[in-house]
Parts: sequence; C-alpha cells; structure tokens
Amino acid sequence: MASGSPYLDEMRVSPEVIDPPKNEDMMELNEHANDHIQHSAKPNAVASNVLELLECPVCLNAMYPPIHQCSNGHTLCSGCKPRVHNRCPTCRHELGNIRCLALEKVAASLELPCKYQSFGCMGIHPYYCKLKHESQCAYRPYNCPYAGSECTVVGDIPYLVTHLKDDHKVDMHNGSTFNHRYVKSNPHEVENATWMLTVFSCFGQYFCLHFEAFQLGMAPVYIAFLRFMGDDTEAKNYSYSLEVGGNGRKMIWQGVPRSIRDSHRKVRDSYDGLIIQRNMALFFSGGDRKELKLRVTGRIWKEQ
Repeated sequence: MASGSPYLDEMRVSPEVIDPPKNEDMMELNEHANDHIQHSAKPNAVASNVLELLECPVCLNAMYPPIHQCSNGHTLCSGCKPRVHNRCPTCRHELGNIRCLALEKVAASLELPCKYQSFGCMGIHPYYCKLKHESQCAYRPYNCPYAGSECTVVGDIPYLVTHLKDDHKVDMHNGSTFNHRYVKSNPHEVENATWMLTVFSCFGQYFCLHFEAFQLGMAPVYIAFLRFMGDDTEAKNYSYSLEVGGNGRKMIWQGVPRSIRDSHRKVRDSYDGLIIQRNMALFFSGGDRKELKLRVTGRIWKEQ
C-alpha cells in the first residue's frame, strides 16, 4: 500500500536480511494464532493478498517477526516502530507492545519464488528464508563493472557486455593474451579515476582489465588488475599474469582474477594487482621522464 504522506516517505528504509524465526518463536505462534485458514480462494490469489498484508505501511518492505500492531489492528514492522514515536502511522493511536502473532504464523506458511526468477532462478523458498536466499542468489544481477563513472546499470553478463561496448565504448578483444600501451602527457597529475578498461573474451568467459592512477598513502602509484565477469567460485578457475618494464628491467605480477561481485574500488584498495610506483613507471617509460609510456603485457589461463 503506497502512501503519499511526506511523514511516511521519510520513514522508508531498505529491507534487512533476517534469519527465519527460531523454533521457540514458532511454538509461541502456534499457541496463540488462529489455525482456521480459508481455502476457497485460489492459492496465488491468497498468497498475493497475504503479501499485501505483510507490507509495512511506512517503509513498504516485507515485515518479519516481531510484527507490531496497534489496538485497532494496524500493523507495522519492528524497524519502523521506533521511528514513528510509538504512534500508529495509520490511525495515530498509541502502539504499545502488541505483537501480531496470527500474521506471523500465516507468513511462515508461505512459499514464494525468488525475485530473480526472470534471471533463471527457479527456487521456491519459505517466506522467512526468501530475503536471505536473494542476498546470495547465484542468479542475482551484476553491477556494471565500469569504474569511470557511477554507473547504476545492472544485468546478467551478456547484457553488461553489450552495455559496456555500446554505452561506455569499451574496447573489446578476443584472446587470452594482451599487449597494451598506456600514455599520459602529464603523469604528475594523479586522479582517482580509471584511465582504461578493456574487456577480453576467452575460454567462453569475459574478463575486465583495469589500469589507473591513484594515491597510495602519500605516494602516487599506478595499478593494473583483472576482474572476472562472473561469480567468485568460477573466477578461481582462472589465473593471469601482468608484466611491465623498460630499460632492461621488468616487474611481473601473477594472481587470480577477482569477481565483479567485488567492486572496482574494493579490489583497488586491497592492492590486489600489479602496483607500479610513479618514479619506476617513468623510468620504464624512458626519455626525459616527462611523459608516461607504459607497455603492459599479460595472459590469462585456465587452471587444470
């Protein structure tokens, strides 16, 4: 039930992942709730009507035990109760500490599909387990891995690959080896922004190669790392190496690509990649050290 009230809008909060009630809680529900449930309506219609009853009128999220009610029977989730100053948001009567045990028991009888059903998840889950499952569902969509902007696009991997190519104009390459040159005319300007993102297609998968400049403490550095477009369990099946050098010297990094479930910032700030100090990068660049000219080579392989 949506509300146009500014008071209610201010109270809306994000849902929390809540574990199912413990056995003793369910025993209490069984002792106090009315066991008579009508079965004349179609199951889908019943579930839909019950879900409407389980929607908190303030935050509009699904309610979980303890579900509170006022003396007039209006319900409210436990997260919103302290925010309404003990006043029912529907009738403005005092809330008190009345618990709606009957509604909690009805909720426990529901089994619902995952909200990521359209992405391929066919699981049916008890009401009190659904949120926890969805927070870990293997079919939940991925965030756009492009780090050069605060992109809010989400989707499955094929959709994101097309999005990166068409909307972010990211370079796409086929093959498991790469040889890229990064040039910057004024390397003394270090910005917390991605300089380049390249996507590689190999082994039937997609990988994102990131290269950027950032501050490590007080020192300006460059970092290159690889992310896997898929889940962490699949990412661990692959390894990669990166190499940068010049003037007879070189640095080599070998690691496991991180899943794009981990944000670009999380990977960068954990220093999980090839890190090059600016002075060393300029040394590799040669010349008068006034221009960055780094060549990064590498390869991706599948572990046996």
